[in-house]
Amino acid sequence: MADFDKPSSTEEEYFAREEIEKKRKLALQQAEEMAAQRREELKQLHHMKCPKCGMDLQTLTRGKVELDTCFNCHGVWLDAGELDQIVSQGPEGGGKVMGAVLNLFKRK
Repeated sequence: MADFDKPSSTEEEYFAREEIEKKRKLALQQAEEMAAQRREELKQLHHMKCPKCGMDLQTLTRGKVELDTCFNCHGVWLDAGELDQIVSQGPEGGGKVMGAVLNLFKRK
């Protein structure tokens, strides 16, 4: 009969490495989940807040472009691609939007 009382040392090492790898993957997964949760918390905290003064931003529609505007410090922010939209509208459409943007700065 074969002796099955004690596993070999290589077998013990294999299972120990497997256990360590499982724990490492679990730790990485937990770190990713915590990072995603933290990003979401920061987004909720800073979404639509003025980067200059921290007050709420208001969305104003000028032509086909939505401008994020702070009525406290009179800052105006464009999202990705909105400046290209203003420029691509040409002198007839873009001029009106750009004029509206410039008027926001004159109201100080």
